[in-house]
Amino acid sequence: MELAYQKRTQEELRQELAALRQRFDALKAKDMKLNMARGKPGKAQLDLVSDLLGVLVTPEDCISDGVDARNYGELSGLPAAKRLFADILGCKPEECFIGGNASLQLMYDTISKAFTHGLLHSKQPWSKLPRVKWLCPAPGYDRHFKITQSFGCEMITVPMTPDGPDMDMVEELVRDPEVKGIWCVPKYSNPDGIVYSDETVRRLASLKPAAPDFTLMWDNAYCVHEFDGDFVPFSDILTLCREACNPDMVFEFASTSKITFPGAGISVMASSVDNLKYMEKLAGIQIISYDKINQLRHVKYLRDKAHTLELMQKHAAIIRPKFACVLRHLEEEIAPLGLATWQKPKGGYFVSVNTLPGLAKRTLALCKEAGVTMTGAGATFPYGVDPNDSNIRIAPTLPPVEELEQAMEIFCTCLRLAALEQLIKE
Repeated sequence: MELAYQKRTQEELRQELAALRQRFDALKAKDMKLNMARGKPGKAQLDLVSDLLGVLVTPEDCISDGVDARNYGELSGLPAAKRLFADILGCKPEECFIGGNASLQLMYDTISKAFTHGLLHSKQPWSKLPRVKWLCPAPGYDRHFKITQSFGCEMITVPMTPDGPDMDMVEELVRDPEVKGIWCVPKYSNPDGIVYSDETVRRLASLKPAAPDFTLMWDNAYCVHEFDGDFVPFSDILTLCREACNPDMVFEFASTSKITFPGAGISVMASSVDNLKYMEKLAGIQIISYDKINQLRHVKYLRDKAHTLELMQKHAAIIRPKFACVLRHLEEEIAPLGLATWQKPKGGYFVSVNTLPGLAKRTLALCKEAGVTMTGAGATFPYGVDPNDSNIRIAPTLPPVEELEQAMEIFCTCLRLAALEQLIKE
């Protein structure tokens, strides 16, 4: 086993640096061009679901519950699409609003409407308030943070624990009436792959915030996305909030982006009936309806939760070797050197690596120089600032395993180089 870098002499470190620079130059000479910045399904996953394209053949196929999906109407979505998502999420069909291919658009619209009109229990639009604060569990999803940042929210970092957000901190912060909400990815969180504990979920549903319009933005993006092991059930957050006398506090989001086609799927916003009535009144000015033909296509293809889980096992068989590849390289090349720690997720789309402080930016810059682009350093924190410059999000799903092997060799080499550069006292 290799000796950890911190235990080596300066001369030993210099010899290691020289050898690794030669290795880096050889890898760079291979002229690799791979973008792993986003959690995209690979080609094999897209090919797996291509039968979806031929589901609707005749005009009669476009009729669902007496509704012609080709025509105007049904702003909140086809009843069959609501039943499908209610089955998957464990809520009621009347609590579902069906959107287009991106749940992110529904999230953005929710925050936007809070600023322009206020939410159901707002005393005034948030744009009229002197300050809006937002809780951001981190490491977290950069696109979430960019939404609240774009509206001028003051974002407060909440550390992630193995059970989810630091709930002692959350419960203290929500006493401030200027704190209006929190981002949550409760299952296989982006990027850590953490599943919130039952206690964390219960405490979130039972919050007693000072702001009457405080909102849980519950992004259940990876609700059926196991790649290692059996499906892990999850509680219906809408029911938990209702039981805690917070029926209107949560908006839950999900989509088929990593079930069928990311660019041509369907999404859902689930919330209380009262919340949806209020939001639909505002949305009705914005749009007549989303793509109901695509909703019906997905209903006929996915059928129900059980059939969807069968499909997800086929996805799992494709991506499982990719996560195994990433973890093997980290265990073999990085673990003995004491340079980083990482999560070992059983679902989701990412591996979250925490290097020693001060290594993330340099590691990723070297990776890019060698032809591998990853999510930018700091992206997993509010304002794009990682206070320790240590978190790196690896997204293994897009490239074939053969390319991923080379990419991980580059990544491990670059992390070792960055560490040596920091440790060697010139």
